[in-house]
Amino acid sequence: MPQIPSLVDDRVLRPAHTALGLGLVSRMDLLRLKSIARVYARGLPPELTWEDMLQEALTRIVTGSRRRPDGLTTVAFVAGILRSLRAEYWRRATHGSLGNGRVPMDRAGEESLALALPDPAPGPERALSARQELVAIRQLFAGDPTALRIIEGLGEGLSAEQIRRAAGLSRTDYDSARRRMRRTLLREGLTCRPR
Repeated sequence: MPQIPSLVDDRVLRPAHTALGLGLVSRMDLLRLKSIARVYARGLPPELTWEDMLQEALTRIVTGSRRRPDGLTTVAFVAGILRSLRAEYWRRATHGSLGNGRVPMDRAGEESLALALPDPAPGPERALSARQELVAIRQLFAGDPTALRIIEGLGEGLSAEQIRRAAGLSRTDYDSARRRMRRTLLREGLTCRPR
């Protein structure tokens, strides 16, 4: 008796495969998004991996819960979703329990409500992670004083024009240094946010 093929396809397609199949992202876009997801996953607990974050972001696009605005590239759009996922995690982590990052303000009586405000200072894990990332970036650009001046300016919150004036750089020199920095970060498996 001939075997009847199963009517149900039991293959599990990951959101990344679905996004590729639907043409929402190209293979190169997916590689870029993997690099971006690795950056946003730094400092998060080990149970929240970059793969999970990327799959969640792509799931939101495939299901239609997040729609890409016109004029925005898919990579920039998914990077924004990844940034939102990271922020959402930290918001839940810091606001989730009274003992973690909150300071009780008032306990006048049994019936009064305790007012709790989040502590604006980063926790020890986030501070350590940030210091380690800064040291790694400074070591990466140790041989490029122009890049280090740009990094310092960005750390101080200066605009591109302010950095150029403070460092005495022409627009061409500044743009060349930024491209050099971007290539170095991509080569190391990291990426910059688009300007």
